[in-house]
Amino acid sequence: MSRFTASHTARRLSALTVLALAASVALAAPASAHVEVEAKDASALAENVTLDFSAETESDKAGITKLEVILPEGIAPADVTYKEGPTGWKLEATDRGYTVGGPQVAAGKDAAYAVTVRQLPDAKSLAFKTLQTYSDGRVDRWIELEEPAEGEHGSPAPMLELKPAAPGAKPASPSPAAEPSTAEPSSPAASEPTDKQSASPTEAATAGKEGRRIESSPDHRSRGGRRRPDRRRSVVVPPPRRRQHGLTYRRVVDG
Repeated sequence: MSRFTASHTARRLSALTVLALAASVALAAPASAHVEVEAKDASALAENVTLDFSAETESDKAGITKLEVILPEGIAPADVTYKEGPTGWKLEATDRGYTVGGPQVAAGKDAAYAVTVRQLPDAKSLAFKTLQTYSDGRVDRWIELEEPAEGEHGSPAPMLELKPAAPGAKPASPSPAAEPSTAEPSSPAASEPTDKQSASPTEAATAGKEGRRIESSPDHRSRGGRRRPDRRRSVVVPPPRRRQHGLTYRRVVDG
């Protein structure tokens, strides 16, 4: 083998080795983008704790527009208040947590915000699963509770480690709920009949095979106390008589 051939072969092997090492490093290195949560001296049952969240971007073309957080057990949406964040962003409570969002953050920039929690639960750690939405519709799901395997990217949920509760710390009362209405129920309309409604003493009704007879004799008195003439009106409605082409009713009015 000539010196030229040996030197050329060595250079080729060296180049292939460098490419292989670069590829292995690229595959083994996980992406650094994720969501983190921090709190100063966070401990179980601590009250009025400020949580600082930082959402790193994974896109250089679209900006972050919204972060949805699924709260861990022991923290209700009503226990969270918004403290600060990107310009124009607001907090809205959801059935399972809250969302913070607004105008998109500049592409390639991270999104950071802070909330205040009324009281942390009695736990060792808390997971704040987060869905990160971009202006182009992309959604990163940071919801995994287990550590990713070696060499894998994974999508871990933000975790907050808590110190043991301070001596004498106790769970606070639940957040005040909406007060029930104290308005009295509306009374039934005067024209609507009720089961307890009884007939007037001056009204009587009788029914029989020959028909139904209704009599009414209201007792009207004048201002002087003298009784007015009795004006009674009777209405007799006999039972219908069947005919071949329909029913015929006869009505007799005496008065």
